[in-house]
Amino acid sequence: MIKIQPACNDIHEPGLIPLNDALTRILDASPPIGGYERVNIENARGRTLAEAITADFNVPGYTNSAVDGYALSGADLPAEGTRILEIAGKAYAGEPFQGRLNPGQCLRIMTGAPMPEGLDTVIMQEHAERRGNTVLIDGRHKPGQNVRRAGEDIRLGQTILHPGKRLIPPDIGLIASLGIPEINVVRKLRIAIASTGNEIFSIGTTPKAGGLYDSNRYSLWAALDRPDIEVINLGIVEDRPDALLNAFEQAAEFADVIVSTGGVSSGEADYTKTALQTSGRIGFWKVALKPGRPFAFGRIGNAVFFGLPGNPVAVMVTFYLLVLPSLEKMLGINNKPIVPLFRARMLDDLRKKPGRTEVPRGIIGQDQNGEWTARSTGNQGSGILSSMSLANALIILEHDRGNVKAGETVWVNPFAGLF
Repeated sequence: MIKIQPACNDIHEPGLIPLNDALTRILDASPPIGGYERVNIENARGRTLAEAITADFNVPGYTNSAVDGYALSGADLPAEGTRILEIAGKAYAGEPFQGRLNPGQCLRIMTGAPMPEGLDTVIMQEHAERRGNTVLIDGRHKPGQNVRRAGEDIRLGQTILHPGKRLIPPDIGLIASLGIPEINVVRKLRIAIASTGNEIFSIGTTPKAGGLYDSNRYSLWAALDRPDIEVINLGIVEDRPDALLNAFEQAAEFADVIVSTGGVSSGEADYTKTALQTSGRIGFWKVALKPGRPFAFGRIGNAVFFGLPGNPVAVMVTFYLLVLPSLEKMLGINNKPIVPLFRARMLDDLRKKPGRTEVPRGIIGQDQNGEWTARSTGNQGSGILSSMSLANALIILEHDRGNVKAGETVWVNPFAGLF
């Protein structure tokens, strides 16, 4: 979640609320969906864990060698100088040595092989000199070195993963190390997406004069392409109050979330907000954000509703700053990695009006001294989708801030932490 300085409402437009206030209202109205499904761990990456994972045994299950070398008792290490030890046998991973060693003896041992009783130290083979059936060691070593103790990774009875964890590859390996083939995860979040506007045409058709191809639905579809989400494509909904109302009410019967683009400004033909007011409950519909001022939030039936602007860049900005945090709260994710947000020195000027958060698209990098820098991608119009494609970060200009001069520092949010 991006945090910026709080500020009062823009005095120039009643009902316009700051970005942080909008996000707080959205999160407060985004309860966890509940419900789970059982999946094989091979298919669990990116899903939200719905149960605690507790160990039934130690991992590793036995004390073993961390390197290839020679196992011995720490008591046989020379305090100074060197010492020659007799090699009494070999031990391999999966083929443990059977028997006991006498003082002055050692064991040739491979990585992962169990440590025989009475031995507690391993010397790397590079640090020993083999001489026939003996090995020469010196006094630079310490008792207990190069040994992995039983249970040092996971202890019997330890809870290693908790509900709400969005599973990443190391988690899958951790679960596998306990021999668990299936787990319970939060069910997929069902999200219906729609584009509105009589000027929008589907790919594969020929737009009429003044028409354009629908890009917003495809941007959203790509942004929602993750293992814990099921996308329901409503297509392009005709920009009529009755058509929108019917589409949204039907979607609310099976979707947890409805996301539409277009039709939420104050124009005479913008009917999405009207449909929301008629069928559901509207929370707010104007945010002090550029791009993204017209943004409707509320509920239709049991579904959370997001009415995003129609301009392509505004769709992307509002999705990542306002919609995605809500979706992840509904999924019950409670440990999402922190999205990086840090300061960078601007290389060019930026025009900015106080009274709203502005989010220009930028390209960040490092100068010869390793200092982070940022520059604009150029034209920042909310319809210039190429400004997002050229960028590698969002530049976050706080609500009360004015114009930015080259050399000043700004907050930047790398796409690597968002996408």
